[in-house]
Amino acid sequence: MKKSKLDLREAIVDTAIAIAERSNWEAVRLFDVAAELDITLDEIRVHFREKEDLVDAWFDRADSQMLRAAETVEFMSLPPRERLQLLTMAWLDALTAHRKVTRQMIGAKLEPGHLHIQIPAIMRVSRTVQWLREAAQRDATSVRRALEETALTTIYLATFAYWMQDDSENSQNTRDFLAHKLKYAESLDHLVYRTSHEETVADAATETQSPHEIPESLESSPLTEPVVHERHAKSG
Repeated sequence: MKKSKLDLREAIVDTAIAIAERSNWEAVRLFDVAAELDITLDEIRVHFREKEDLVDAWFDRADSQMLRAAETVEFMSLPPRERLQLLTMAWLDALTAHRKVTRQMIGAKLEPGHLHIQIPAIMRVSRTVQWLREAAQRDATSVRRALEETALTTIYLATFAYWMQDDSENSQNTRDFLAHKLKYAESLDHLVYRTSHEETVADAATETQSPHEIPESLESSPLTEPVVHERHAKSG
């Protein structure tokens, strides 16, 4: 029976991955994919303009699995850091069955002189990070948003690179690596923005006090205590 367009598209990707597992990604040729599926190259061209598009389709699957991981009822009850942990690992888990081939795909992108591949790859990373932020429901704006995107991109890339060489069971070493990076990033975020928020609140409270009113924090300070006592004595 003839495959639907979606089924055929997925079959093309699966077949290319299977060929790469038997040899390597560099050795994959579209005419070999067509021969194994008993289709024409033109039928492949309908779905993929070139072999590199198969790599995008492979990572699209990871994006999709990551987004589906955010659809559960339990997901939104998780703290923000745990959401990012779960989503990032869901993305990587989608690729785990073919980690070696994934590593070869990235290696091919990094070869010198492949700017036509590397520039779109940068956009691909940015797109995945944006979906990651959306799924985690991150709502920072302006400068904080830009800093968050930069931090998440750095953590995502570092974790991906670590994962590609990780042979621990269930990628546990990668999970620990990611948890450490996210915890550190969260600490920095709290340090910068919670401190800033507290300073703003403190400044606003000070401005609303009477010009002659001494803040309670100063009244209890040892440095101001003699002055306060002297003032009370004169008024008596």
